[in-house]
Amino acid sequence: MTAAGEVQTFTGPVDTADLGSTLMHEHVFVGHPELDLNLPHPEWDEPALIEAAIDGLERLWALGIRTVVDLTVLGLGRDVERVAKVAARTSVRLLASTGYYTADVLPAYFHTHGPGLLVDGPDPLLELFVRDIETGIADTGVRAAMLKVVTDRPGITDDVRRVMIAAAEAHLHTGVPITTHTHAPSQNGRDQLAFFRERGVAPERLIIGHCGDSQDLDYLRELMDAGATIGMDRFGMEHVLPDEARIDTVLALLRLGYAEKMVISHDAAFFSRVTPPSWRAGHAPNWHMENIPRRVVPRLLAAGATEDDLHRLLVDNPARLLAPGLGGHTP
Repeated sequence: MTAAGEVQTFTGPVDTADLGSTLMHEHVFVGHPELDLNLPHPEWDEPALIEAAIDGLERLWALGIRTVVDLTVLGLGRDVERVAKVAARTSVRLLASTGYYTADVLPAYFHTHGPGLLVDGPDPLLELFVRDIETGIADTGVRAAMLKVVTDRPGITDDVRRVMIAAAEAHLHTGVPITTHTHAPSQNGRDQLAFFRERGVAPERLIIGHCGDSQDLDYLRELMDAGATIGMDRFGMEHVLPDEARIDTVLALLRLGYAEKMVISHDAAFFSRVTPPSWRAGHAPNWHMENIPRRVVPRLLAAGATEDDLHRLLVDNPARLLAPGLGGHTP
């Protein structure tokens, strides 16, 4: 069990009061096991990229970032043993996560295994999520500190619903918070919030992700007024929305009194075969984990955000959210 006030990291439990400035939505490495084996990416060099990740995290430490949440779950090539090699050699604390990244369908295995299916038995998704949180991921001993689910343009498909149900049940069993991927143009954070509330998850234990892709203040305030925290977590993804627009939205919400209901991050990676380093260098040069401390924080402060605001966004809110807490919502 995790003691009250503690959160699990790659190198063991720490008190949430010691997390410091935290990036809540990042990735170390994003891959695809079958493609990585059968169609290796020409830019993937594991030893070199492990060193690059360590160097990058040490630069983050020098910039004041103390903790990074790695939201690489199944479906994104999660390899906790590989990331553990990075975590063992960096001053920055890394947190692991569990969940399944699919915007539409799950692999065929999940269509034959589970309650009432061909191979009848417990839902392997729920077993996986709880084991990852309570025992450790893939026999590494590294325990997950967060659950992650996805809805994108297709919405809550049958398989996405199954992942979300398993995440809700795992949350209610373990107290680990849930973070999400949303499709901002569809504003489907509303659907996620309603879905989880109906299943007993308190909105205060939810982070509705990728809200920084939206400039609709009414939509964002609706989520926060209901109790959820919103993830302004794609700074640097200027091929989706320029950082200046993202900064303007955060500033507007700070002026309206929502400092305690936002977290900020990048959704960046040291390597992703979806958008590899060469593509990022040419099309999204600010999409890296140093963007917030180097560019975004100074711009927020220059435009009227206070040091207290930044402390809430980067320190207080992550610590509150990451602290495991049992107890759900009464629909």
